[in-house]
Amino acid sequence: MGNALANAERALILAPAQLSQLAQRLLDKAGIQALQAATMEDLGLALEQGVGLAIIADTCLDGSTRSPLHLYLGKQPLWSDLPVLLLTGPPIQGQSPPQSRHAALGNLFLLQCPFEPDTLLALTHASLRARRRQYQARNQSQELERQTHRVEAQLRQLREEEHYLRQSQKMEAIGQLAGGVAHDFNNLLTGIGGSLEMIGKRLQQGRTDTLPALLSLSQEAVKRAASMTHRLLAFSSRQSLDAHPVQVAALLTAEQLKSVLGPQIKLQVRIEPELWAVEADPVQLQEALGNLLSNAHDAMPNGGRLTVSASNQRLDGTLFGGHSLAAGDYVLISLHDNGCGMPQSTLDRAFDPFFTTKPIGQGTGLGLSMVYGFSKQSQGHVALHSRIGHGTRVDVYLPRHAAQRLESEVEVPQPSAATASQNVLIVEDDPTVRLLVHQALDEQGYQCTVAEDANIALAILQAGEPVDLLVSDVGLPGMNGRQLAEIGRQLRPKLKVLFITGYAETAVARGGFLDAGMQMICKPFEFAQLTDKVAQILGKGSRP
Repeated sequence: MGNALANAERALILAPAQLSQLAQRLLDKAGIQALQAATMEDLGLALEQGVGLAIIADTCLDGSTRSPLHLYLGKQPLWSDLPVLLLTGPPIQGQSPPQSRHAALGNLFLLQCPFEPDTLLALTHASLRARRRQYQARNQSQELERQTHRVEAQLRQLREEEHYLRQSQKMEAIGQLAGGVAHDFNNLLTGIGGSLEMIGKRLQQGRTDTLPALLSLSQEAVKRAASMTHRLLAFSSRQSLDAHPVQVAALLTAEQLKSVLGPQIKLQVRIEPELWAVEADPVQLQEALGNLLSNAHDAMPNGGRLTVSASNQRLDGTLFGGHSLAAGDYVLISLHDNGCGMPQSTLDRAFDPFFTTKPIGQGTGLGLSMVYGFSKQSQGHVALHSRIGHGTRVDVYLPRHAAQRLESEVEVPQPSAATASQNVLIVEDDPTVRLLVHQALDEQGYQCTVAEDANIALAILQAGEPVDLLVSDVGLPGMNGRQLAEIGRQLRPKLKVLFITGYAETAVARGGFLDAGMQMICKPFEFAQLTDKVAQILGKGSRP
């Protein structure tokens, strides 16, 4: 490598002895390093040791294209294009010109003998300058390659650090989520367990006067636990949505909003005329709006101004970088308060579950996370804008309902006429839930058969036993409840189905999950809700 660099600007000469010596003397006198090669093989060896210019006599090539010179030129790196100065004789009648015969030499310059010394030196200097530029380009390319490798190494390191940071943030979020769930559920379990313990003591003491209050405490704790799991599923976009066309304007009346905000907050409502209907679960949308109103209220403890607006938006898919909303029609619901605002550090974590800046006992930190999950699951988006001292604006985008039916126009299925047989097949893998559902329906006079998995239930259906209603959990081990219902409908086309589910990823969108004659209720539910739903499906009417 060292020799090649030292010889990078020398001229190699291959020509008849007299011509070669002449060229050598001229180049030496001009201070140009030069070496004479006796044969083509010697030239090939010298080429590998470094060269800036090859001066070759036409007569030394003999028309060959496989000479060591040709082989060297053929394997040059991309940056190299060795100048070749070809010494030619006078033109010969009928012979093709040298440029054509020696085109394979590439970077070719012609000098006809006899030549003027100045001409040889001028061509030599020009060729070596061109060669020098090639070496400079090579050096720049190598330096660029080294810089590229350094940048790639830095990028790899940054990606690794980013990965570790994400993992750290993920574990921190999981820890925060687990800690929040554990904290709140421990409180709830203490309330439930304590109430049941006190009920047991009162029964032993024969004191029944305080039992209703203790029962009410435990039931209230169960409702709070149900609300928490509902919000967690909403944040993860895994809650069961019953989407309908909803008129947003009907949910944003001043009377409804003021009931949440209180008299100290001035309210301004701006609704675009002919506002589109949205495709959403009306109950979840109402709860999301309630969470946002509650946050606005808390941000203005001494009063303030809240502007609530709703407008039609036709988006091209580039909003938010094109990552959050597909192109299409949306309704934008915006709530803008002039409260205290949030610093960037709070804004970055505002949608994290259980993250709250409120004092202990005054907030669960699940409100905004529920809004985030609900908007995502509804194929919409939520954006938060806030600065200290400038208030907060929350923008919720919900997709426009494609059809022009309003929620009030959706047909509500009516209970079928009561029949003599009221046979219910209960399929639930949890023994406690299975027992309680059985007892609740048995008390209502239904003839119940129970099964702990889909295979046992399928055997009952295949055996021909009377079954008017299939009540099944969705998340069964093995064959799930939806698959069981599908096979059951093949055996009994008129079989009615009620799904009870705590969580099932495939059931989050009811419209694509439930066929005609199928309904769903989500755990945890009150057994009065269960018996009312069964009565509606079987046509017995609601419980007394």
